Amino acid sequence: MEIIAYAPTIDPGALDAILCAEHGDPFSVLGMHTAGEQLVVRVFRPDVRAVAVRAADGAGPHFPARQIHPDGFFEAVLDGATERFAYVLDFTGHDGQAWTEHDAYGVGILLGPLDLHLFAEGQHWQLYEMLGAHLREVDGVGGTAFHVWAPNAQRVSVVGEFNGWDGRRHPMRKLVGCGVWEIFVPGVLEGAHYKFEVRQSHGAIVLKSDPFAFFGQHGTATASLVFDLKRYAWNDAAWLEARRAKVWHRTPMSIYEVHLGSWQRKAEEGNRFLSYRELADTLLPYVVEMGYTHLELLPVAEHPFEGSWGYQVTGYFAPTSRFGNPDEFRYFVDRCHQAGVGVILDWVPGHFPKDAHGLAEFDGTDLYEHADPRLGEHMDWGTLIFNYGRNEVRNFLIANALFWLDEYHIDGLRVDAVASMLYLDYSRKAGEWIPNAYGGRENLDAIYFLKRFNEVCYERFPGIVTIAEESTAWPGVSRPTYLGGLGFGLKWNMGWMHDFLSYMQKDPIHRRFHQGDITFSLLYAFHEHFVLVLSHDEVVHGKGSLINKMPGDVWQKFANLRMFYAWMFAHPGKKLLFMGGEFGQWREWNHDQSLDWHLCERPEHDGLKRLVQHLNWVYKSEPALFDQDDTYDGFEWIDFRDSDNSVVAFLRKSRAGESIAFVINATPIVREAYRVGVNGEGWWEEIINTDAETYGGSNAGNYGGQFAEPIAWQGKTHSLILRLPPLGLVAFKAPKST
Repeated sequence: MEIIAYAPTIDPGALDAILCAEHGDPFSVLGMHTAGEQLVVRVFRPDVRAVAVRAADGAGPHFPARQIHPDGFFEAVLDGATERFAYVLDFTGHDGQAWTEHDAYGVGILLGPLDLHLFAEGQHWQLYEMLGAHLREVDGVGGTAFHVWAPNAQRVSVVGEFNGWDGRRHPMRKLVGCGVWEIFVPGVLEGAHYKFEVRQSHGAIVLKSDPFAFFGQHGTATASLVFDLKRYAWNDAAWLEARRAKVWHRTPMSIYEVHLGSWQRKAEEGNRFLSYRELADTLLPYVVEMGYTHLELLPVAEHPFEGSWGYQVTGYFAPTSRFGNPDEFRYFVDRCHQAGVGVILDWVPGHFPKDAHGLAEFDGTDLYEHADPRLGEHMDWGTLIFNYGRNEVRNFLIANALFWLDEYHIDGLRVDAVASMLYLDYSRKAGEWIPNAYGGRENLDAIYFLKRFNEVCYERFPGIVTIAEESTAWPGVSRPTYLGGLGFGLKWNMGWMHDFLSYMQKDPIHRRFHQGDITFSLLYAFHEHFVLVLSHDEVVHGKGSLINKMPGDVWQKFANLRMFYAWMFAHPGKKLLFMGGEFGQWREWNHDQSLDWHLCERPEHDGLKRLVQHLNWVYKSEPALFDQDDTYDGFEWIDFRDSDNSVVAFLRKSRAGESIAFVINATPIVREAYRVGVNGEGWWEEIINTDAETYGGSNAGNYGGQFAEPIAWQGKTHSLILRLPPLGLVAFKAPKST
């Protein structure tokens, strides 16, 4: 090693470690230090030829630094200085240009002991305000504070455009005991691209995106971006205040499930995505016009692979940059709230991808995941499973959920793949999984995590809703944790979806043998707070579209689907329909192109859309359809025994005593003079007829309603003589006095 003729105060071994970016504690070398009875400032800047030190306030002399290594290591002896002072560095570049900077190594420890203690405990609920990249001022100097958790790394540096992506320039300080690394880099402002260069536990050097980045690139470009989340001015205070009082399982909730990248595209502009702002001007008015109460967005968190639809997340704290920046996504949510539409996000705490820039083996160890693939890997999906038994990992996930509720005013989180989290043997054969401490198949750590997640979210943000995508018979998914449940607000009703789709796909001539498929769901409909779902999962991977699942010719397919949708709205439970289903898109969903909106110009497709719009309107305006969703008091069978005719009839009832009678004829035969029992005399108004001409039907109906006859029938005091339309549902609202 060539040393200039000068007796440096730095230990040669420490100098070599700095030059090779192998020093575990760079703050003990760089910056201002006491060397014997002198103060010295050490600087490593390979991009300059000269360095001088002076007081930040301009007082006092300049102290020129000596270059003690040709690779750019400088040391200035502060002759005559006896006390530490704030200083700046004057640089001269190799091209002769001069400039001044504050020294990143002149800043003390940034995080306090309380932050570190709460994180170690797994209870720092605003962890996103601690870790990541944050614009701030330190001692009056503007810049960005970087923090990252990598306890087993040998060294972590922040790299970016501001230092030529050179990992030697800004190695970070490790806060021993919690494994967090930190540095404040003066002059790094919003928009700066950055990553963390990590020398992992085994010595390999990798580039990692910031797990807490608020904004990032997607695709093959994976840098994180510094972004200021403190700027946006919200205009949804009235919505948030009203939301606090919501009891969602007794409130109408009709959800439009949307993949933002394929709802609509600009085909004339290279098939580009719509931006968040454009979606606020197109998607939102459509949702309002159609009468939905909520939008559920497939994951908007940053993800590299389009084909994952957002379910393989690499940027948990960053809305994807495909459609704009974080404030533009906030604008979209804000506009939704001002229009009276809630926003639910799909959230993915069950697994994460193996992409090299992501969480996988972040510091060279299985930090976020399990080391044993029998616990830590989803073989079916090629992804890794979070280690819910680790405090810091649980904290990462719960803080992430709170982040979306806090910083983006999100109204609900639909938690993906809950079943895969609950069971240690999920999609595994014997010998491919490890039993829990009691020998069982339940994932005790995941259960604790889900309960804690729900408790904290509801405690801190009353009025939000959490929804479990859970497909098994796990008890109490939507029961409060203090009653032994998991604490979710709602649960997807996958059983209803499976049974009803199976029934609807059968030729009507065979439905008489499968009456149990459409009655079984009422045996458990009130065991949980359910959402009835016809989601994206039902129209991908060769399953075909909903309209193509229906039997018969084109007319019968549409009649079946109209009947099915109305039946869903009549059945207890909240409602969810994936985009394109409302107008009967023929082809299977393709995430790479827009929905087939041109189909709405055809009467059968337009009619189906009109029906869904009408169903939403009736649903929201009739308490009988929602305010007793959680009790058998809100539902009563009239008759489910007429399997020969494939007819069922039932009542929905409100807390105030209002009732609506539904009658379904699941065959293409018009049933004339079909008697149905009801309680109460007077005019029963026909409020739904899926066979109406305006929806594309044959207009077989009951002339707007029927008077109840004083003839007891099916255990009721009165009865209606009805004309049941083919493959249709009719609904009659009871007289007010009934």
